[in-house]
Amino acid sequence: MEAITLLTFFVLAVFVGFEVVSKVSSTLHTPLMSGANAIHGIILVGAVIVAGAADDVVTLVIALIAVLMATINLVGGFVVTDRMLEMFRGRGSAPTAREGGDR
Repeated sequence: MEAITLLTFFVLAVFVGFEVVSKVSSTLHTPLMSGANAIHGIILVGAVIVAGAADDVVTLVIALIAVLMATINLVGGFVVTDRMLEMFRGRGSAPTAREGGDR
């Protein structure tokens, strides 16, 4: 019964998350990505805690899937944020450390 409850929460969270993100205009995506990355970090910590406290195999498998998905979301969020911020840097701006500006 507990696994069904957890699965129900997961499915509802997917639907709510999709609806919330799809309503955001494209001009607000860059500032909101920083907040979303922080939330994904919290979700990752929560998923690890649930995986550590799992009593049966089904709960453990679902929790490990949640850890995997939260990790992908967190890393992907930072990659997307970095790419979006690259668009706002001018061509004449100072080079970053990756570009070899500290020589």
